Amino acid sequence: MAKDEISKEIESKFGNHLRIRVNGILIEDNKLLMVKHLMGNGRILWSVPGGGMVFGQNAEENLIREFREETGLDVKVSKYLFVHEFLEPPLHALEHFFSLKSTGGSLKLGEDPELSKQFQLLNEIAWMSIEDIRSLPQDSLHQIFWRINSLEDLGLWKGYFNFGNISIK
Repeated sequence: MAKDEISKEIESKFGNHLRIRVNGILIEDNKLLMVKHLMGNGRILWSVPGGGMVFGQNAEENLIREFREETGLDVKVSKYLFVHEFLEPPLHALEHFFSLKSTGGSLKLGEDPELSKQFQLLNEIAWMSIEDIRSLPQDSLHQIFWRINSLEDLGLWKGYFNFGNISIK
């Protein structure tokens, strides 16, 4: 299948090199804040807000910036949770997950400043219960959500994970 324009843009901006990402787990009223990404070729991906680290900013500063860009919310980092290695060529990332507390701002779907208006990946923002998350097709959900039984599971995980990665041989 030929790659569509969004897939080409994703590969040119984020592909074929290792990225370090920060991701925020924000749970309020038993719901997790999730963002829907349009990944090209009709594929969608629901995950928590986050993004690539900028050289010269620490992980906390990067996550606060990314969260504000994507959600309009101001947050405070509570604690480091776990790291997940995402490997689905051409994408490869070490994704660090942190629990967060909201400190202000107004919830609104933001933009990714690394991408032009024509190729924005962010499509929807939603507070989701565990039931909402389970109702999504597995292939449209970030791998860390495939095996959770409750939102509290996300706060209990410690260490390194790589769920279902494709290895390059």
